[in-house]
Amino acid sequence: MNQLKILTIVTMIAAVAGGAYYFSGTSSIVKADAPAAKAADGSQNRIISVTTVRAQAKDYSVKLNANGIVSSVNSVDIRSQVSSTVTKVHIKEGQFVKAGDVLFSLDSRPDEVNLAKAQAQLNKDLATLADNQRQLVRNKELVAKKFLSQSAVDASQTLVDTQQAVVDSDRAAVSAAKVALSYNRIIAPTAGRTGIINVYPGSLVQPAATATPLVTITQMDPVTITFPLPQRNLHDALESMQRSDSFVIATLPDNSQQFKGKLQFIDNAVDAATGTVKVKAVFENKQMKLWPGAYANLELSVQTLKNAVVIPQDAIIVGAKAKSVYVIGPDGKAQSKTVIVTQSAGTDAVVTGIEAGSKVVLDGKQNLLPGVSVKERNVNTASAS
Repeated sequence: MNQLKILTIVTMIAAVAGGAYYFSGTSSIVKADAPAAKAADGSQNRIISVTTVRAQAKDYSVKLNANGIVSSVNSVDIRSQVSSTVTKVHIKEGQFVKAGDVLFSLDSRPDEVNLAKAQAQLNKDLATLADNQRQLVRNKELVAKKFLSQSAVDASQTLVDTQQAVVDSDRAAVSAAKVALSYNRIIAPTAGRTGIINVYPGSLVQPAATATPLVTITQMDPVTITFPLPQRNLHDALESMQRSDSFVIATLPDNSQQFKGKLQFIDNAVDAATGTVKVKAVFENKQMKLWPGAYANLELSVQTLKNAVVIPQDAIIVGAKAKSVYVIGPDGKAQSKTVIVTQSAGTDAVVTGIEAGSKVVLDGKQNLLPGVSVKERNVNTASAS
């Protein structure tokens, strides 16, 4: 009987202990879950630190980028106009020459002889003409005294006219001989820099158009850069040529220096294969940095947008269907705004959909959601450029 009481007491103690354990475990689960729920509610009110810039209203220059080739305004291949032998070379390779400078001298002896012969023939025919003219004068006097008939005077007049034509022909022959003689002095038709000299004293030169040039003279200042322009920008380029404030910036591939030029020429036809039109811009080249045949990167200012809203391109969020930015509202919370990018170049973009002066989130936008409170680390009053 005592053993039964002891067993009953032990069972009751075990039951009480089990109940206490159950309620204590349940209480611990509830207390563990409560702080987690509170943290979840608090995350919606946490403040995100961001960097902002102000959308700025300013005149924005619309620019086009292209690749072009530097070319000379004037490049001349110097060739001989007569068959002769070079007697002297008056220039050096890479020398700058002026128009009229003597480049080469050729063997002029045959042409000097021809000129002398033509001059001698002219002198002879002039003497004959003078004799015929004197005879005409005498015949007129004899006719006046009734010693000769009028036919004799007419015959003398014919001799004078014929001999005058011969003299005129001789004078033309002398002029032709002088022209041929002048071909033996090859002069520079334009100013520029000489290239490789392909002949030396004693070289035989020919007047053939396919013959190798004696030398090439290239004008180095100013120079032009030819580049293709898309057809859609043709109208802008035509208007740009009429404006005094339009310009073209050229940069060499090594980005060592920039050159400012002016749009000069637009071709009269669009290439149907590429959909582009050839355009030329002219540049001063006093420092000889732009070399004909070299490649250059071009930036053409074709239009100026007045009071455009400009923001940094880094502030734009590219979505699947649209582009957007985060702006800071008066309540200090983030607002998502859909924008349309109308122009972009470098670090700037022209957009519609927000107003000038809006605070646009630049850094930290990846942590934002609409309605989240933000703290501005710094506010830049001008967009990056």
